[in-house]
Amino acid sequence: MTLPFDVPYQWVKPFFHALDAETAHRLTILALKKGLAPPSKTVHDPRLKVSLWDRQFPNPVGLAAGFDKNADIPGPMLNMGFGFVELGTVTPKPQEGNPRPRIFRCAPHEAVINRMGFPNQGVDVFKSNIAKFLSEKPRPQGLIGINIGMNKNQKDPAKDYCRLIRHLGSYADYFTVNVSSPNTPGLRDLQKREHLLELIKKVKEQRTKSCDKKFPPPILVKLAPDLDEAQQEELAQTAIDAEIDGLILTNTTLARPDDLPEKFKSQTGGLSGAPLRDKSTEIIRSFYKLTKGAIPIIGVGGISSGQEAYAKIKAGASLVQLYSALVYHGPELITQINKDLIALLERDGLESITEAVGAETN
Repeated sequence: MTLPFDVPYQWVKPFFHALDAETAHRLTILALKKGLAPPSKTVHDPRLKVSLWDRQFPNPVGLAAGFDKNADIPGPMLNMGFGFVELGTVTPKPQEGNPRPRIFRCAPHEAVINRMGFPNQGVDVFKSNIAKFLSEKPRPQGLIGINIGMNKNQKDPAKDYCRLIRHLGSYADYFTVNVSSPNTPGLRDLQKREHLLELIKKVKEQRTKSCDKKFPPPILVKLAPDLDEAQQEELAQTAIDAEIDGLILTNTTLARPDDLPEKFKSQTGGLSGAPLRDKSTEIIRSFYKLTKGAIPIIGVGGISSGQEAYAKIKAGASLVQLYSALVYHGPELITQINKDLIALLERDGLESITEAVGAETN
């Protein structure tokens, strides 16, 4: 989906988009594994640094989960200019996911629908890959998040999440507990207060057993955008009560804007990309207000420019993530967003990106 060599993405985008979306993605992963990656264009500017959870992010722009499910290419992705990369979603056991085709593009709307269903090679392969990456010297600058989920047929979800913490606890700069994908039956039920409180309690107990006690990885929770006002209020209070370290807002949506082509919007699955942009920003703004800015937020959904990233930051996000926009704009977008953020800080007379967090809601 992105371009594994240093020519303008728009030159070869027609080739990638002529392929089935999943085939194009697999080809990209393979090429990056073989070393066919663009040269580093990382933007180094102290104004973009973000300090959260006793960790330093070199810039606030990250790769969202779903791109690198098996920890195949964290190095090449960091080298493209991301400040952090979120790997996964990984499940304990390997699973095929839902039948293909299961990814659909809508270029005029810069949108994607997926119903993947957590396809991945399981925790053993993931662990081997991430351990290999972390052993390489020198390592690219940037942090690694690990997005964890449950296998489709698991009746006791906490067992899967705890098993993943146990196996991967020493490899993550942070963990994301994914309870919001619409493509695993029953998963979104874990967003209910009683279920989420119990799950986070068990996950944190496992973290205490398995992770560095002086420097434990923070536990973040990724929520859906399809939450009404009452649900948002309940989940915000739940996050405070459970002492969740951070929120990722948001996952894909089940909503379908009217202006999408019928053939595209009739596909089942989660919608991402530009149509999700405003919806996710409003959720960020809501949770920032409801939690009084006490819980750091990673904003994701429809970002394809520095201005759009900045809007999420001003709504309350401390960090942001991309994925779908790479399909339409290529890896050059990462550098451009960071450059744009610097220009926007200068325009607003701010010394650091952290000064902009929640500026519209304070």
